[in-house]
Amino acid sequence: MVDDGEFVDPVPADAALADRVHGVIAGVADAARAAGRDPEEVTVIAVTKFHPSSLIRQLAALGVVDVGESRHQEAVRKHDELGDLALRWHFVGQLQSNKAAAVREYADVIHSLDRSSLVKALDAPGSPVEVLIQVNLTDDPARGGVREHELAPLVERVLATDGIRLQGLMAVAGLDAEAARDFAAVRELRDRVVLPLAPGAADLSMGMSGDWPAAVAEGATRLRIGTAITGLRPPAA
Repeated sequence: MVDDGEFVDPVPADAALADRVHGVIAGVADAARAAGRDPEEVTVIAVTKFHPSSLIRQLAALGVVDVGESRHQEAVRKHDELGDLALRWHFVGQLQSNKAAAVREYADVIHSLDRSSLVKALDAPGSPVEVLIQVNLTDDPARGGVREHELAPLVERVLATDGIRLQGLMAVAGLDAEAARDFAAVRELRDRVVLPLAPGAADLSMGMSGDWPAAVAEGATRLRIGTAITGLRPPAA
């Protein structure tokens, strides 16, 4: 989200980046109000995959505190390089079981829990890590996420694990689908399956650069926005 308080950082943000950040934040606020919602209910996460740490410093200078990454090696490097900034780190990519414990060390929120093996791998003493269960809205298992019949058992498994705190659901709209329909389906799953088991797990992480207005209209509380904020991604390293 964007903090309206003063955020001191020595790296100035360029004008184009500032325009994109302020444009997205203003657009999200307008969309929330149009849906009869409080804009404060919606957190904008700047997804910075492939972008350098210097761009995140510029985002921080603009008041951005929520940053999303989807590759472990890149995320941990940036986290270590930017340890002087008060950022909130979101891991938004598919999570491998053998890397889950390492991701837990720096991620404040993990958006892509989708199987029991990850529950075991993420459980650890100390403060619980916040997680969202990813729902697969497509016919492609490679995209990650649980099917409807798998959701309730996974919710119950998470609730029985002390080292994890369930926040809600995450989803990516299908490439050829109507985004609003997909997002409405996720909201319905939350209301029908998740909330009866976990009344506090009401968050919906859905909506990206191309479809966030539909996500806000359907109740999204966390938007994962990349290029609309950062500009085009540089080539992968």
